[in-house]
Amino acid sequence: MSDPDLPPFAEAFSTTRDGAGTGFVMAQIEARLAGAGRRDGPILWVQDHRATQEAGLPCLRGIAATGLGMPILRVGARGAADALWAMEEGLECAALSAVVGEVWGNPKALDFTATKRLALRAARSGVPVWLLRQDAAADLSVAPERWRLVSAASEANSLDARAPGEARWMAELFRSRRQAPGIWVAGHDRAAHRVDLAAALSDGAVGAGAGHAPADAPRAVGGGGRA
Repeated sequence: MSDPDLPPFAEAFSTTRDGAGTGFVMAQIEARLAGAGRRDGPILWVQDHRATQEAGLPCLRGIAATGLGMPILRVGARGAADALWAMEEGLECAALSAVVGEVWGNPKALDFTATKRLALRAARSGVPVWLLRQDAAADLSVAPERWRLVSAASEANSLDARAPGEARWMAELFRSRRQAPGIWVAGHDRAAHRVDLAAALSDGAVGAGAGHAPADAPRAVGGGGRA
């Protein structure tokens, strides 16, 4: 059975080549698998050829730094159709912890029907699947959770003020069946196995609301599946 705290299918859109989408997805997977007590099986990582050319291979050292201790099984596909086929086949294996697929742009093979097949197989096996959409428009999809990601300024480094700290992302949840859409600054709390979502500040009139309403408290994803 699929875990209700793990969305069976989610998409992450990014138009940058700085790894914002990849970092956010890895943080989400670590937080949600840890919260569900599922940390043993490998992760199947599928890339089509264009994604490999443009974004490069997954950095295993960087993935390990997120706290994911399971091995990564990488599949390089010639095109989007082959990548989607490999993802579907992987989702038939309940021994996997998750399936991640990188597909560049908006290829014809990645249509509404293809996303429906991924969702059905993920729901049947209980293996969550994340689809990384680099340089793509948000076309029709059955994915119940869809994000847009860009990099944000990193957290402060307690050891060296001139060095970058933990990664953060500007994360827009523009579709969800489990919570209201919104825009947050997201960060990965590895010790607590969660992704913290703090309300993004918006520009407004000087002094508007000053001294009256308290700032929105951070929210968390993972460590129990809450968002």
